[in-house]
Amino acid sequence: MNTESNSALRSEIAEWMATHLTGRFEALRFRGNSGDGDALPELRKEWERELARGRWTCPGWPEDMGGRGLSVAEQVVFQEEYGRAGGPGRMGHIGEGLIGPTLIAFGTEEQKQRFLPKIRSGEEFWCQGYSEPSAGSDLANIRTRARKDPVTGEWIVSGQKVWTSLAHLSDWIFVLARCDEGSVGRNGLIFLLLPLDQHGVEIQPIRQIGGSAEFNSVFFEGARARAEHVVGAPGEGWKIAMALLGFERGISTLGQQMSFAQELELIIEIARENGAGRSPIIRQRIARAWVGLRAMRYLAMRVLADDPSGDMRREVLGYKYHWSNWHRDLGKLAMDVLGLEANIVSNDPRRERLQQLFLFSRADTIYGGTNEIQLNLIAEQGLGMPREPRGTLG
Repeated sequence: MNTESNSALRSEIAEWMATHLTGRFEALRFRGNSGDGDALPELRKEWERELARGRWTCPGWPEDMGGRGLSVAEQVVFQEEYGRAGGPGRMGHIGEGLIGPTLIAFGTEEQKQRFLPKIRSGEEFWCQGYSEPSAGSDLANIRTRARKDPVTGEWIVSGQKVWTSLAHLSDWIFVLARCDEGSVGRNGLIFLLLPLDQHGVEIQPIRQIGGSAEFNSVFFEGARARAEHVVGAPGEGWKIAMALLGFERGISTLGQQMSFAQELELIIEIARENGAGRSPIIRQRIARAWVGLRAMRYLAMRVLADDPSGDMRREVLGYKYHWSNWHRDLGKLAMDVLGLEANIVSNDPRRERLQQLFLFSRADTIYGGTNEIQLNLIAEQGLGMPREPRGTLG
């Protein structure tokens, strides 16, 4: 994309955001990000529909699927201008960035026609049913079961998912479950699309140390997914699940990086105000944070430019390890810049935002695969090193 068209698109997005992120939507600026994910949910759903009216949901989807067909470079421009304007955390992120691209790649025509338009329009919202109490970092240890009803052909689901983001505000969940009795590991899994508003589904919020409850436990006891809502074939669940994770580490990471950049800018602003920036050590840590964020951006751009499908290449394997450790360290830096004020509860929105950053980022190196699991993936799948010996449960 040439510089002139890049500049025109940037101006168009900035102007649209300045015109629309006003009035009742003004309260959404910089809300709904790390540690604040359940803030103002109904207003943020309205914002999704406002974005849809401007055709700014799903801008990277193909035009025949309702998107704008923007290139990777153009999507970067959108993410940057959206973040610069203070656009709120996206309620439609899971639908637009994860299940939507997965259905475009693997779904049937009927699935695409049923689900994609309502994702794009902000009418239906999704959550992700992967992690379980005994299958967090070790996703292949899935125990949630799905058995086929011989009469209706529906899949009956029993089990529990945990740390399910915004399940209490979602309409649908995609579920990785075990469909073959006696199967273990990556074999015998199924990828199901399941409505949450039905008998046999119970959602319980998980209250976090920062006060929010954006995560949930989701219990299935005889919940049902229709036969036509299987993505891929029964037994191919692992393949579909891994492809979806590739999309998760793709374009959707650029919005996350804009949130990180805003947090770093806020830390720098406060360091200048309260004098913390006079410390050579603080200045060095700020510089390292800036360098790490730039490295993160160029890594994402390199991966996306070479392979926009989100396939799990070696470079992708290291991305989660990099950003989670960087963000955790940014939270520590925020507290050191605030100094004694970091320990005081107040109504100062800037201080509260950095306190939430510190508390929430403590979990970054755990959810989505712990540091230890990530290093194993890099070593075994990326570098071809021998697998770590695994014990067996007695």
